[in-house]
Amino acid sequence: MAFPLLKLFVIFFAASWLSGSSALAANANPALLKAKKDADARGYAFIASHDEIVNKAKQEGRLRVLAEMEPPTIKAAIKAFTSKYPFITLHIEEITGTDAARRNILEIKSGMAKDWDVLHLSSDFYNEYLPYLWKMDVVGMAQQGILQIPVPMIDPKNRNVVGFYSRFQVTAYNKTLVGADKVPKLWVDLLKPEYKGKKFAADIRPTEIAALVPAFGLEKTIDFARKIAAQDPMWVRGGSRTVTQIAAGEVPMMIGPNFHTTKRAMGKDRLGNLQYVALEPVPVRLSLEEAIQAGSKNPHAALLFLEWMAGPESQKIADENEPASSSLHVRGGIVEQELRGKKLSTVSWDHHQHIEDWQAKVFEAYGFPKAEGKN
Repeated sequence: MAFPLLKLFVIFFAASWLSGSSALAANANPALLKAKKDADARGYAFIASHDEIVNKAKQEGRLRVLAEMEPPTIKAAIKAFTSKYPFITLHIEEITGTDAARRNILEIKSGMAKDWDVLHLSSDFYNEYLPYLWKMDVVGMAQQGILQIPVPMIDPKNRNVVGFYSRFQVTAYNKTLVGADKVPKLWVDLLKPEYKGKKFAADIRPTEIAALVPAFGLEKTIDFARKIAAQDPMWVRGGSRTVTQIAAGEVPMMIGPNFHTTKRAMGKDRLGNLQYVALEPVPVRLSLEEAIQAGSKNPHAALLFLEWMAGPESQKIADENEPASSSLHVRGGIVEQELRGKKLSTVSWDHHQHIEDWQAKVFEAYGFPKAEGKN
């Protein structure tokens, strides 16, 4: 009689171990236990075992993701992720632009977007997404090494949103039109007399100037914007077309195109006339903010996806395909190497929700210019 009882005990213990591995792991490690209690106090879920995440992801078996990623990046990401996790069928759909984000947030609010596990959080509507996200303490799990995600990638206040890419602005120029001795090095250089009168282009959506607020402060940034407007630049809208015009010799220089936009155009410039310089302090901001939707059918597969997106394989894909769009927080990536040792103006998670307001104030300081030409 004793043997069957012992057998039942072993079976019961094994089942308890598998079903409660997260709690047992936390109890075995005081740091994990504290992290879990802290998460509970904040109203967040916490999983204390990576193996548990994987095992539950195997049961889920699929994943649907919305992301502001270009088609070549999506294709490469699906191939690499499913190679690592062949038990997950992954679908990624591109979402880009303010209009698409507006439609998406309306669908989320109305309950029409339940099929998506991972959402892209447009900075234009960032706060509106937050009530519809799974409250999983990604920060705490990263700090404890359960998820391999650099902690600075994660929103420290909301704790469940991850920004996988970094964007920074450069000044692009045509080396045959702007001599090496005339290339600015600092933002204040643009206020010199030799840059007055259509000597450079500026975007009427002033992302790069607004992103100087963390380094300059708002008052100094607004004053700087007025002085830039007084230089009488060529007002344009959008960097992609303008950097192409720079390469063709139609525009000498532009402040503010994205680094990755400039690098893409340089790859198509067979004459090599298109060059760039990162004026200091270099304006850097978050990009590709992603989070798991509350009520997701595949939340554990989604956690594995967030972790993978932060890893070196995904970051290399971003550098190769976007291009040059990896995170500042991943050492060895193109972005980190480009910015290493430079003075930065970093739009952090704390600043994230203010960038649109800053842009509006800079736009006003510009004097509401009209774009010249088509973009």
